[in-house]
Amino acid sequence: MGVAVVGTGFGCVTHVRALRAAGFSVAALVGRDSAKTAERAEQFGVANAYTRLSEAFSAGDIDAVTIATPPHTHGPLVLEALAAGKHVLCEKPFARDAAEARELLAAAEAAGVVHLLGTEFRWDPGQATLARAVAAGVVGEPRLALVLMHVPMLAEADAEVPAWWADAGAGGGWFGAHGSQVIDQVRVTLGEFDGVSAALPHVAGREQSAEDAFVVHFRMRSGCTGVLSSTCSDRGPFLIETRVVGSKGTAWIQDVGDQVFVADADGTRQLPLADDLPRLPTGGPEPLPPGVLHTAYDQMIAHGLDLPPYTRLAETFRDLILGNPIPAEPQPATFADGVAQMQVLDAVRRSAATKEWVEL
Repeated sequence: MGVAVVGTGFGCVTHVRALRAAGFSVAALVGRDSAKTAERAEQFGVANAYTRLSEAFSAGDIDAVTIATPPHTHGPLVLEALAAGKHVLCEKPFARDAAEARELLAAAEAAGVVHLLGTEFRWDPGQATLARAVAAGVVGEPRLALVLMHVPMLAEADAEVPAWWADAGAGGGWFGAHGSQVIDQVRVTLGEFDGVSAALPHVAGREQSAEDAFVVHFRMRSGCTGVLSSTCSDRGPFLIETRVVGSKGTAWIQDVGDQVFVADADGTRQLPLADDLPRLPTGGPEPLPPGVLHTAYDQMIAHGLDLPPYTRLAETFRDLILGNPIPAEPQPATFADGVAQMQVLDAVRRSAATKEWVEL
């Protein structure tokens, strides 16, 4: 199957490689800058480079489209692909807001095509194992949750980032980039959000309207409460933990990786990883072509840990297009999940602006 990848950053370092590993033919690369798009197409072995999605469609052999562009551009690109009858995988944050997300979902359902969201970490071995443990009742009734991720990648005020990433109006910032993943992880593990109280601080002092940190106190419909705290501008050592405390025990992911532990009345033990989950690379990420990584932002999106789970997402995309059966779980996120995700993102931003608790 032929696929067009829209986006020359994450679209190249992750989409192109994962799609090929899943058996797609990456027939076209689409980007705004013609020279950069042509250069990236050559670096990643993509035969055709275009500045418009319509040009890729005119060339033929395109069954699907993946979109890895700034969030404020997702809507028009998704609608163009759907109007052409193409299957679509779109990055997150899905849309400008929940209203636009609902419009895109309605268009996808009317088109009758496969529509998925780029939530690859549903296949992350650690996160998937934790979600399965909670669903199986290993910790009893979930009462408290904590998700921490403090990293230093953009701690320096002069760290170079794309213009859109620094612009809140374009959907940029750390909350949209990482918070959308965390919100999906919490939804998969604990169900739907009921309310939030949030702050979106600026830690590094960079001249930008978009935040580089978020702190969210949340309550789930189940009654479980929790805290999300994350920044890309913490100069200290990496601080990463995901923990669910329940009525019978506690389960947590050790740092970034696939080690999941449970502590209960029987002691502390490590949970085995199921054979159906991918394994994270042990020898570092697969090397990228020379000349691809230039900025701190480039380094941040090219860590390589997402390539195995993204390949599973691409395989699921492929099988859904072909009508093949897919495993019962992890279930891929569709545009309906994109709507639910944007509702939480909107609520967090509203809470940060009003300094009030916001119900969903």
